[in-house]
Amino acid sequence: MKYLCLVYHEESALRALSAEDSRKLNADSLAYDRVLENSGHLIAAEALQPVNTAKVVRKRKGRMLVTDGPFAETKEQLLGFVLIEAESLEEALALAAEIPLAEMGMIEVRAIYDIPQP
Repeated sequence: MKYLCLVYHEESALRALSAEDSRKLNADSLAYDRVLENSGHLIAAEALQPVNTAKVVRKRKGRMLVTDGPFAETKEQLLGFVLIEAESLEEALALAAEIPLAEMGMIEVRAIYDIPQP
């Protein structure tokens, strides 16, 4: 089954890291991606640009509405994702716990819903 691991933390805390700590976090994150890849669990992993570059698209009554955002009432922002293949939720949780940012922020683990074909 596929699981999406959504990586959350405060962007301001990442910006506050020293250059050395930032390089270490990046290196650790890329190294863990390779661990997942070599074990056959990794489907995709990407970091996201800062939230202030995001746009939200809605379509209402046939019209596209684009706003800046997202601006949720939370101090954590979605920083990236890791899409994995795991045998069970328990395995997915164990894999998510090893994502380096789990020690600083939080990882939301959600099973992928396969839309039934009509």
